[in-house]
Amino acid sequence: MLKFYYHPLSPISRRVWIALLEKEIPFDPMVVDLHGKQFEEVFLAISPFHHVPVVVHGDIQVIESIAILDYLDNQFHQRPLSPATPADIARMRMLQLVVTNELLPKLVAVVNAEHQPLSGKTLAHLETCLHFLEHQLSNQTYFGGELLNLADIVAGSTVPLFSRLGVSLQPYPSLQRWQSRILERPAWQKTQPSDHDLQQWKRWIQLQMKRRVRERQQKSVN
Repeated sequence: MLKFYYHPLSPISRRVWIALLEKEIPFDPMVVDLHGKQFEEVFLAISPFHHVPVVVHGDIQVIESIAILDYLDNQFHQRPLSPATPADIARMRMLQLVVTNELLPKLVAVVNAEHQPLSGKTLAHLETCLHFLEHQLSNQTYFGGELLNLADIVAGSTVPLFSRLGVSLQPYPSLQRWQSRILERPAWQKTQPSDHDLQQWKRWIQLQMKRRVRERQQKSVN
């Protein structure tokens, strides 16, 4: 059976978790303790960059969430999550990459906003990202039209997290309706962190930020 190495509070892990549930793929859940277990030799043997998620399927080991999503959708044909035409595939991939490369990196600043207010530059970038997604959605049910696809899964594991952290979707009515729609799906219901877990995850992110600041300070001294 396919083994899924992940942490339930990792938004990148949740992309794969949601896809597994949406496609109804049986899997063994392998929760990785990110307080140090990711650096142990056993895990590094399958994930040399010590990141989750990882999928191991027989002799196949796949790291990087976008690659894992592609593997799952091509290997397991039930309930397909990718469109058929080159243009639609390119649009789906574009949306995945915009969320991954443009929106998600601003998550740390949003988590830390209670200690350091968001800069004008960060707020403008968030608005650009959300406006782009609103325009791409354009009153459709999902980013792929009437059918859920991998763009919805990548955006759907990220946008609701920003919303829960205080980023308003009120200026983006199509995105707001889309979020309500996907959050009603069983895969999202099962994988949504509780308020307690969300606060725990925020504290972990803040601790990681402090650790990196200390490391930079130590390097500058040395």
